[in-house]
Amino acid sequence: MRALTVLFALVLFVSGCVSEQKQTEQDILNYVDPFIGTGFHGHTFPGATTPFGMVQLSPDTHIMGWDASSGYHNEDSTIYGFSHTHLSGTGIGDLGDVLLLPYSNSDELKPVGLFDKKDETASPGYYKVRLKNLNVSAELTATKRVGFHKYSFDNGSDRNVMLDLGHILQPNWGHSIVKNTIHQIDDKTFEGVQLTKGWAEDHLVAYRIEFSEAFDRLRTFAEGEPTTETSLTGKDIKLHFKFPQNDKVLLVKVALSVVDEAGANKNMQAELTGWDFDKTMEQAKAEWREALQGITISTDDEAVKTNFYTALYHSMMSPFTAQDVDGRYRGMDKTIRQAPEGFTNYTVFSLWDTFRAFHPLITIIRPEKAGEWAEALVQKYREGGLLPKWPLASNYTGTMVGYPATSVMADALAKGLVPNADLNDWKEAAVKSATWQPEWLEAHAGQRGAEVMMKHIYYKEKYGFVPSDSITASVSYGVEMAYYDWCVAEIAKAAGDDKTADEFYKKSKYYENYFDASTGFMRGKNGDGSWRTPFNPKYSDHNHADYTEGNAYQWSYFAPHDMNGMVNLFGGKDVFESSLDSLFTTSSEILGENASADITGLIGQYAHGNEPSHHMAYLYNYTNAKWKTQKYLDQVLYDFYLPEPAGIIGNEDCGQMSAWYVLNAIGFYQVCPGDPTYTIGRPVIDQASVRVPGGTFEIVAHNNSKENKFIEKVVLNGETLDEPFFSHEDLMKGGMLEFYMTSEHY
Repeated sequence: MRALTVLFALVLFVSGCVSEQKQTEQDILNYVDPFIGTGFHGHTFPGATTPFGMVQLSPDTHIMGWDASSGYHNEDSTIYGFSHTHLSGTGIGDLGDVLLLPYSNSDELKPVGLFDKKDETASPGYYKVRLKNLNVSAELTATKRVGFHKYSFDNGSDRNVMLDLGHILQPNWGHSIVKNTIHQIDDKTFEGVQLTKGWAEDHLVAYRIEFSEAFDRLRTFAEGEPTTETSLTGKDIKLHFKFPQNDKVLLVKVALSVVDEAGANKNMQAELTGWDFDKTMEQAKAEWREALQGITISTDDEAVKTNFYTALYHSMMSPFTAQDVDGRYRGMDKTIRQAPEGFTNYTVFSLWDTFRAFHPLITIIRPEKAGEWAEALVQKYREGGLLPKWPLASNYTGTMVGYPATSVMADALAKGLVPNADLNDWKEAAVKSATWQPEWLEAHAGQRGAEVMMKHIYYKEKYGFVPSDSITASVSYGVEMAYYDWCVAEIAKAAGDDKTADEFYKKSKYYENYFDASTGFMRGKNGDGSWRTPFNPKYSDHNHADYTEGNAYQWSYFAPHDMNGMVNLFGGKDVFESSLDSLFTTSSEILGENASADITGLIGQYAHGNEPSHHMAYLYNYTNAKWKTQKYLDQVLYDFYLPEPAGIIGNEDCGQMSAWYVLNAIGFYQVCPGDPTYTIGRPVIDQASVRVPGGTFEIVAHNNSKENKFIEKVVLNGETLDEPFFSHEDLMKGGMLEFYMTSEHY
């Protein structure tokens, strides 16, 4: 009997070890590689953050140029320090606030660190690097509002940290320090406020810095000159801390606030009172582990698995929290506000990019967050008088095209995600943002992007199109504003205002005014109604032509709200299919000496590296050649997403490129946000489980392989789909979607 008991215990022990090993091997975080996208033009960063956290603590290796937008590039080997705020994947740079650098063996005013790639590691919530010339290793982790540093010095007698408050990421783009104030609290603690000007015209960040031990020497510099003061005001301020001789690791905590130093202190007390670095790191990893459970997949293709979970990770970097733990935040009118119960303020909405795939993805895996963000956008209207199109640190940047916040709002309403929305407020916000508002323009005169935000709308209201001889990017604005006007109409309809809805439904057809039947392209039109000449559909002139970041090929297929109308405009399904064939099979030559660098990831003239192309492969689903959707999606999924630093084919853009991959990898996409309908693509996973309010939505791709890229049939809950479409309601109540894959197209 004793022998049986021992044997049974041994079996349980071995089983437990195997189970534990299997769990470790299957840890979802093992398939996240934060270095993906840090090469080429991906513009991501590898540092430590939490899902949608205020702090993104990461190394700054690059401070000038387009590929420096995140502060990091994979080809660099120099680290200026570790700053606490970054933008993921954007085409413009900013932030990089409150930079620290540990060092030994340097008497320089501004030391820099050198590193080798083999000495650098990163995973969700954690980053580590060895600075070989400074003889120190740095490890980073974070809570939502606090960055946590761990420094291990080779030489215990030479332990130093530089705080560089003159650090900026984009001096060549006008990023500059406006003012710094910093003062000492005690021999371990400093607090301060930094004001900068750049992409965000008026950006404030307050902070509290705490060291794990008292420093025994402090050198301070203001504008490059030494000073004995410990309370300083200026632009270029640097503090050099020297710590006592010992072999301990040095820990540093930096809490941020969007309001003031008191807010930073409260954030510190609420989120990180202790000094347990490993525990904090594990908490950050646990947050990521839970966040990434929204969709789980099964596949034997390790590259697909790494691409997928890294893409899901990149889809949760922003928008990020811009509110202190006490509920205070800085509004679009720059006043300090107290958030009502249940409301959280966010910033970094890259809306022109993210309305297409990122926000639709969030409506599936985090529906409560999607509704929260839509309401946050309306609140920004209440504060500033207009819906934002790229809000950054409580600033209207005016970046990109139209008024895409209306897309996020319309989609949230269509999917029932904001049941308590004040629909009259929502309608007012949408209508005012889509109509000429000279009083708003006057009130925001001189602010970056204010004139651009309104001028296109003025011409649209006057002519029914935006004349090319009056303003640039006329076609891009025109066709996108037609879609946004449809979104406004949907919002007005939800609010019970049929008159306003009808008015904007009519405006949603204005995209037709740009179509030239003689060439088959959307073209620039002059104020007198004549076509702009000369015309070549492959021509691009960045920021000076009729098309934003593209050419006529990349801007002639955008009317997602009126697909039947667009197909008929081209001349019917066969003609439309032929036009799409030309898009994907013509040469990839881009003409023009100043062609946009955003035109990357080319299949013919389809440019996956930039957002206007992201829906185009799905347009074959509106023709008689639906298999071509699967053909081209297969090429994009396998060729333009790779598990390597250069593995994202264009700017990642705050989750859009990654969200596109997540949705397409599991086999469907929403062509028209605001219309809660998904259309079928080409899954590259074998199985997926989507966590939804109704339980789970299971996806199975039978006979899936690289050779079997085509779909024989699709079955939803036991019923074969006659057309490649299903509803958001079908998805959210749970069920099963089955793809039967084959090597032959149908």
